[in-house]
Amino acid sequence: SRLLGLKSHDCHTLMQQLLPVAIRSVLEKPARYAITRLCFFFNAICAKTVDVSKLDKLEEDVVVTLCLLEKYFPPSFFDIMVHLVVHLVREVRLCGPVYFRWMYPFERYMKVLKGYVQNRTRPEGCIAERYIAEEAVEFCTQHLSDVSTVGVPSSQKMGVSKPLSGCTNTEEVLPYIEQHMIHIKTAYPKFRKRTKWLQDKHNSTFIQWLRFKVQSELEEDNHGVSENLRWLAAGPNMAVPLYRNYLIKGIKFNIKAQDDVRTTQNSGVYLLAHTMQVASAKDKNPILSNMGFYGVIQEIWDLDYQKFTIPVFRCDWIDSSGLVVDELGFTLVDLSKIGHRNDQFVLASQVKQIFFVDDPMHRGWSVVLSMPNREYNDVIGDEVLGDVIIECEPFTRGMPNVDTFDELV
Repeated sequence: SRLLGLKSHDCHTLMQQLLPVAIRSVLEKPARYAITRLCFFFNAICAKTVDVSKLDKLEEDVVVTLCLLEKYFPPSFFDIMVHLVVHLVREVRLCGPVYFRWMYPFERYMKVLKGYVQNRTRPEGCIAERYIAEEAVEFCTQHLSDVSTVGVPSSQKMGVSKPLSGCTNTEEVLPYIEQHMIHIKTAYPKFRKRTKWLQDKHNSTFIQWLRFKVQSELEEDNHGVSENLRWLAAGPNMAVPLYRNYLIKGIKFNIKAQDDVRTTQNSGVYLLAHTMQVASAKDKNPILSNMGFYGVIQEIWDLDYQKFTIPVFRCDWIDSSGLVVDELGFTLVDLSKIGHRNDQFVLASQVKQIFFVDDPMHRGWSVVLSMPNREYNDVIGDEVLGDVIIECEPFTRGMPNVDTFDELV
């Protein structure tokens, strides 16, 4: 099938995110690496933050990339537009990040203005009248905040709420976590040095200990227990509503069953956790470090603590045996290898949405792509002239190695 009607913004997204994946199985390795280097270059210069100290190296890399492309493309391909890629790094050095200067928001808004035109003989008048009418309606809606909306499905609208922030929750409970660990070490002195045993004991007994601890503090004068912590210790309502989709911080999450009947995908999540890592079940020297987990949402729970709600996801997490990072930095996962079945739940505020694309090179594996990290403030609407940053998480932090390119040919 042919791709028709693409705008420059569409081509940019295809080049930065989908092209490196699409060519994995259709081109020889040298040609594929050369094109992938060009895609990585645009990923680097379009990032939200740019390291000035790496611009010189980036400029050298793009020159090498164009030289590599000359091996596989005819001379007619190299017009002035291809040559101008060499000067993009200098432009970043002089003017700053690219997304401050590109025209994508204005091009997208031109489509909105063209949609205002009903009388083609008077396009300017149509645009002016529709724009004024829209501004008036938006001004009036600011005074109708308590009125129910029209056109928003009730199932989705129920999922749009003001959940308790995961950061606030953690900060209030953190002192009690430390106290509980000290309590366990005091109660079981023989296991003081067995970190894994202490963590497992903490996970299995902390809830009951916290409920007793908070209740005893509430009986004292000037206890200082916040209302949120009081309801957290009391526990949620046992009647837990389940949702097929949930909108939080402007990002829509679906369960896997919902994605199976649609062409879109919103059930992939990524969690970066500071957790304990062991080499095997007999490893007595675990290491605490950051570790990434990839999963698929199976259920969405909305825990009701009377004064607030906390959305949580029950996910199927990919086992470490189903996770591979290839030579170009692509993260590949095998969605059939499920692990961590004893710890499936995660706070909705702690995960980042990702997408799984079938790897054309390895059957049964999927390439992980992450979505743009837009900074929403719990809004549903999308500002037309808002910041359009295509900064998806790069596949790799560096360019593919070109030292062995001559050997590959």
